[in-house]
Amino acid sequence: MYKHRGNVFLIITTHHLSPESLRNMKVLLTGASGFVGSHILDSLRARRIPTAVLLRPTSNRRFIRQHLSDIEVCPGSINDLPSLRDAMSDVTHVIHCAGCTKALRVAEFHDVNHAGTRHVVETVNHRRGHIRRLVYISSLAAAGPAPPAKPVNENDPPQPVSEYGKSKLAGEREVREKCRTGYVILRPPVVYGPRDEELLYLFKGVRFGLLPTFGGGRQALSLVFVTDLAETVVRSLTHPGAIDQTFFVASPEMVTAKDLVEQIAAQMNVRTMPIPLPTAMLWTVCAIQDVLSRLTGKAHMLSRHKYVELHAPAWVCDPTKLRQELGFECAMNLMTGIAKTMAWYRQQGWL
Repeated sequence: MYKHRGNVFLIITTHHLSPESLRNMKVLLTGASGFVGSHILDSLRARRIPTAVLLRPTSNRRFIRQHLSDIEVCPGSINDLPSLRDAMSDVTHVIHCAGCTKALRVAEFHDVNHAGTRHVVETVNHRRGHIRRLVYISSLAAAGPAPPAKPVNENDPPQPVSEYGKSKLAGEREVREKCRTGYVILRPPVVYGPRDEELLYLFKGVRFGLLPTFGGGRQALSLVFVTDLAETVVRSLTHPGAIDQTFFVASPEMVTAKDLVEQIAAQMNVRTMPIPLPTAMLWTVCAIQDVLSRLTGKAHMLSRHKYVELHAPAWVCDPTKLRQELGFECAMNLMTGIAKTMAWYRQQGWL
């Protein structure tokens, strides 16, 4: 069934979680305090699904504070096997969202995204017969870049170009080859929406009217609004067509980096003066940011590790399989998604 809401068309499936299934399930969510994980937790709690979260003592809980009295908080991390086993002691489903997207050292990507996922799979296997499904949040980076004329799909051999992408693909292989219970692998592209601190830099740049662009802003992108991704994750917990499958989770709308900036400028009602820079300068910018990151001890998205992703001409994927097999489309369009994101930034005083 199709339902129209403003400028967004939603595809509503007839597959729902029944009250009986809700009573008989409990979900462990890793990475709950992060941008994506906090929205997944919102979706779980909106359905009143019993939930436990695995949190390090240092995790910032600002995005999930409203849920803490209604969920079980398990101290620990995916690289601490005893705490991971304790967290999974009485759950029926696991959503593995914890991951490393920026790092000072290459090894950090593999410690978290590969080794950490291996630990999750090993613990799920230890609880085989009790845990019915593992949902792993991977990334388009695990598949690699693709041109708009031929968006990557689930049948294409993965060709990651960055250490981040390689580490996420290694995590996928741990799930696909070693998980002895039902699993689902989801590959989102760029995720944006409320609570996204990375896109905030772009909003702030647009607000000042001066914005450097590399390669004329022609890089083509697939995007997914964070609540669309969260809904897909929760539906994947029980959907019979999702088991042992991999899906790209993205809006069918493809945009360019220039489209993204222009839409932000239009929503903010400001004029921007593009500062075109040769793509070759991107390496220099990333190298300088690396030095600053090491001096401050705080990793940044702009880095030599990410350069190959930023330099690629396009990052687009085909979400047809998600629509055909699960009956769900991530249909938030760019205009509405940017408007919702900006409204949240302003409400929080971030912008």
